[in-house]
Amino acid sequence: MSLPKNVLGTELQSCCTDPMTGFYRDGYCRTGMGDHGVHTVCAIMTDEFLAFSKSAGNDLSTPIPQYQFPGLVAGDQWCLCASRWQEAYDAGMAPKVVLEATHMSSIEFCNIDALREFAVDA
Repeated sequence: MSLPKNVLGTELQSCCTDPMTGFYRDGYCRTGMGDHGVHTVCAIMTDEFLAFSKSAGNDLSTPIPQYQFPGLVAGDQWCLCASRWQEAYDAGMAPKVVLEATHMSSIEFCNIDALREFAVDA
């Protein structure tokens, strides 16, 4: 079985396994049935983004063990909801992204030029 494509049109790469990320907790920013948040943008957390996300009602810093969520710190890579990343970009608070690990469906919610502007090498 081949992996889905990333926003560059190549095979989707793993975002992170420590902490284990992805809607399916397999390290990949894949999406599918039940992923209503579309967790497809591989982002590198910053203190500024974590504070922004918390102020917008999504506390990513506090662990939630029942959802296998460790709580994030600056430097962690995590599969973010595509619409949250775009919201952060629009507010001037977007974290950097790893395009090779960002699922192609992200461009339905995020401006591809904005993603490229915040890209880092894998």
